[in-house]
Amino acid sequence: MKRKSMSIALATLIGTSVFVPLDASANVEGRNVLATMEMNDAKNTSHKAHPVFTWDRPGPTSPVLHPSSAKGAGMMQGSLDEIDPILEKMIGDNVMPGAVVFVARRGHVVKHEAYGYAYRYEDDKFTETNNPIAMKEDTIFDLASISKIFTTTAAMQLYEKGYFDLDDSVATYIPEFAQNGKENVTIRQLMTHTSGFTAWIPLYSQGKTREDRMQIVFKHPLANKPDTKYTYSDLNMITLGALIEKLSGQRLDEFVKEHITEPLGMKDTMYNPPSSLQHRIAATEYQPAINRGLVWGQVHDENAWSLDGIAGHAGVFSTASDLAKFAHMYVNDGRYGSKQILKEETVKLLIENQIPQFPGNDHGLGWELGQGWFMDALSEGSTLGHTGYTGTSIVVNKNNDTIAILLTNRVHPSRSTVTTNIARRAFARQVADAIPVTMPSKAEAWFAGYGDNAQKSLVAKVDGEGERTLSFNTWHRIENGSDFGFVEVSSDGKTWTALSTMTGSSVEWKQKRITIPEGSTYVRFRYQTDATVNGRGWYVQDVKVEQNGQSKNVSLSGEGWTKRSY
Repeated sequence: MKRKSMSIALATLIGTSVFVPLDASANVEGRNVLATMEMNDAKNTSHKAHPVFTWDRPGPTSPVLHPSSAKGAGMMQGSLDEIDPILEKMIGDNVMPGAVVFVARRGHVVKHEAYGYAYRYEDDKFTETNNPIAMKEDTIFDLASISKIFTTTAAMQLYEKGYFDLDDSVATYIPEFAQNGKENVTIRQLMTHTSGFTAWIPLYSQGKTREDRMQIVFKHPLANKPDTKYTYSDLNMITLGALIEKLSGQRLDEFVKEHITEPLGMKDTMYNPPSSLQHRIAATEYQPAINRGLVWGQVHDENAWSLDGIAGHAGVFSTASDLAKFAHMYVNDGRYGSKQILKEETVKLLIENQIPQFPGNDHGLGWELGQGWFMDALSEGSTLGHTGYTGTSIVVNKNNDTIAILLTNRVHPSRSTVTTNIARRAFARQVADAIPVTMPSKAEAWFAGYGDNAQKSLVAKVDGEGERTLSFNTWHRIENGSDFGFVEVSSDGKTWTALSTMTGSSVEWKQKRITIPEGSTYVRFRYQTDATVNGRGWYVQDVKVEQNGQSKNVSLSGEGWTKRSY
C-alpha cells in the first residue's frame, strides 16, 4: 500500500521545479534566492540528456526544502522509481510492516512516499488487527538512536556559548560521575563512544525514579580505559543528556524544543507525544515481559521509558519531513532558511572524524561517518548518518547535498525479525544510483552495476602481435579494500593475469594506458565484490587498442555490465 504526495507528483509531471516550501516560516530572502535558482535549474537541464548536476557537482543548494522533480534536483527518475517495488517486496516478505521514505538533493524534494502499515498486529504472535492503519507520509516514528544526534547537536549549542570545552572532564560539571575511575572521561569521549563505558545495562530494572537511574549511570564503572576502545554505548548519551540539563537548567526535551525543533519548524517532533496523536504514530513492539503490552505512542527503548521518556540516547519522535529539515540544516552548514542553529565551524567539528585511531568506526560528534553497512552506495568520507533500533535511518551525503531518510516500524510487533540493514542498503543504493556520473564524452560508458559476492566480466578479443597498448577512461567509487576492479589479459581466455587493480575512489575520470604483453589475445575488465556494501560503482569508457601509431576500438561483451549515459 503506497501513498504519494500530490505536490511532488505534480512537480514530477511538469518536469521542472515547483517551490512549495515545507516550512511556511521560510524567509522571504530564501524564497527569492530559490526562485532564481529554479529558473537557472530549468535552463541548465532543458538541453541535457541527463541532469547537469552530477556526482561531485551538486550545484547550488536552496536554503529550505521544497517539492521538486528529479530533473530539477539533478537526479534520474527511473532509479528513484525502483525504490517502490523494492520496499513493497520487503513488506510482503515481512521485513517490516511499513515504511516512509524521503529523498532530497540540493533542497529539492524528489521522493516522499509511504508504504504498508503503521499499525497491523495486536500481539507478538502476529495476530492481524481488524482495524489496521495505513502508513502515511506524515506518520510519526519513534526514532530510537537517531535521538543521539539531537543530543549532540544540543550539546554543541552550549559549546558554542562557552559552557564547556570538548576535552573537559565530565566530572567537572557532574561531580558524582567521577566514581569508579571515571574522573578523567571527557565530553568528547562521550560523543565519540570512546569513554570506556560498556554498551548497555538494564537500567529499567534498577532504581525507582529518573534521578535514581541517572545516579546509577554516573556510578557505573568503565569496561575499558578511556580512549583505548570504541564501544557504541547508550550510557555515553544518557550522560551527555544529563550534562545538557545540568548546564542549561532545562530538561532535555525542553532544551531541544526551544533551541532545535521550534526554530526549524519541526512541529511533529517531540519527546513523549500526547495520546491524542496515537493514530498518527507507528506502532512498535509488544513487550509483555515488562508489562507494557503493545508499545504504541510511547518510547520503545526500555531504558528511555524508565527515564520518563526523556533521555540522551532515545526518546525523540518525528516524521520524515521534519527529520529532513534537521538534515538539511547540516547540508547548509548549520542554517535552515533564516534560522542559524549552529555555526559553520561547529558543524565541521560535528561531522569530521574524531577517532581516526579506530579505523572502520569513523565517528564525528554523535554522527556516524562513511558506514557502508547502512549507507551503501551513498557512503563516502563526507557521508554522515545514524540508525535507530526501531528500524529508522538517516543518511546525508555532504559531497552531493543529498538526504536519504528511511523510517520503518520493523520491531512491530516483535524485534525478532530480519535486519533492517537489507532495506537501508537497498534504499540508499537506489538514491545513489539516481545521482548521475559525469561522462567525459558523449559516448556511453560500460557500468559494472551492483551486487554482493559479484563476479562480473567484460571481455574483448584483441588482434595483433608485438607491442600494443590498451587505453580507456575509468571512474570508480567502490568499497575500499573489499571490492575491486581488475584489468586482466589472457592468451587462451581461461587463464588470466592482472595488469591493473582498482579499489576505493578514482576521485575523477582517469585515462589509463596499459601495455598488453606479447601473446595476449584477450582483455578483461572484472568487477569483484564482497558480501556486503556496494559503492556507486565502476565505469569504463572509450576502450581502444593502440599499435604502430594507430588506434582501434574494441568490441566488448559480458554479463552484468550495461551501457549507460549516466
